[in-house]
Amino acid sequence: MSDAQPTEPDLEATAAIARDLIRIDTTNWGEGRSVGETEAAQYVEAELRDLGFAPQLFESEPGRVSVVARVAGRNADKPGLVVHGHLDVVPADPANWTVDPFGGEVRDGMLWGRGAVDMKNMDAMMLTALRDVVEGQGAPERDLVIGFFADEEAGGVLGAHHVVDTHPEVFAGATEAISEVGGYSVTLGGQRAYLLQTGEKALMWIKLVARGTAAHGSHVMRDNAVTKVAAAVARIGAEEWPVRLSGTTEAMVREIARLLGVDPVTTGPDEVALATGSASRFIHAALHTTTNPTVLRAGYKHNVIPDAAEALVDLRCLPGDEETVLERVRELAGDDVEVVMTHRDVGLEQDFGGPLVDAVRGTLERHDPGAPVLPYLLSGGTDNKAMSRLGITGYGFVPLQLPEDVDFPAMFHGVDERVPLDALAFGRRVLGDLLATY
Repeated sequence: MSDAQPTEPDLEATAAIARDLIRIDTTNWGEGRSVGETEAAQYVEAELRDLGFAPQLFESEPGRVSVVARVAGRNADKPGLVVHGHLDVVPADPANWTVDPFGGEVRDGMLWGRGAVDMKNMDAMMLTALRDVVEGQGAPERDLVIGFFADEEAGGVLGAHHVVDTHPEVFAGATEAISEVGGYSVTLGGQRAYLLQTGEKALMWIKLVARGTAAHGSHVMRDNAVTKVAAAVARIGAEEWPVRLSGTTEAMVREIARLLGVDPVTTGPDEVALATGSASRFIHAALHTTTNPTVLRAGYKHNVIPDAAEALVDLRCLPGDEETVLERVRELAGDDVEVVMTHRDVGLEQDFGGPLVDAVRGTLERHDPGAPVLPYLLSGGTDNKAMSRLGITGYGFVPLQLPEDVDFPAMFHGVDERVPLDALAFGRRVLGDLLATY
């Protein structure tokens, strides 16, 4: 660490809390395998109690703990706002990282570790921004429901969905929500802009199952389960899905083209998206259905042909396209491969307007004057899907002002995940301003 960087005792409070949470391993492999969130839940519970609140803990299964606290606002006539993050993280292989992924190391002006952007950064910002509001004016403008959920990285079944389904009363009176993944800055045509997530794709996690004849590995075997599933995986993974624009992505492409100084009609949506640099990882994927194979499982010995093989595919598409996409996937899988739905959740799309969007835009204008705010559709998914079951309209807003050379989308589920320290401090200020005034 250079002399210009703060030593750990001097860390701003948001970075210190995010560091502490990163050091608590909450790895979630999915399919029921997880370290669990108990220790992290107890950490945020203690922080909330220190602020004078009475958080509730919800344990869906042993070790799978979510935390929710109600914060009374100054204006009881206004509908409540849910502000939520998740405590679990995806796995990280230390052999691939420059630093210990659970070390919470500060290096080169950044906080490194699994969860630095997804999303223990926001968990920390929620706590420090809330403290600023309480200490500054006694209470937020409206009632808040502060949530820290388990299991988001496996679809939220044991986290947000569990709380929504079993204790919907904790969200009473709330009509809107903010969470990941939006509010971060991108640089377009030399102009810094912020992407506000106003929608997210539908989620379908499917399993391809092929069956065949078990035999010695030296036999001539045409009824080979591995061959069948491998062929299906190759076809599905190689499918070229066409551009599909929604109201959100059409507006997003139009605004990006304006900032880049190009004609969106003659340039085309794909070309506009790819011209956004590192941000294109998210933006380009929003324009297409994606069917990415992620896991292969088969066999148990080199010289034994197994009688079954399977693969997992992560499928994301626009809301309303689910059945059409599934039909095509079944065609690509072929008659010899069964397509099994293991988890499914809704897609969301909200208008880029209304009081909350106006408040977000006004807040960002106060902290970064002249920077435009653009709508975008998230190619992934968030716990706002669970909130939608209660009629709560969700947006992605984790405010981060980022340097142009930071490949922010690559940090999500990637190696060497990290976030600038000054971006965390910026997020605390912006989020606190929003909660104090909206």
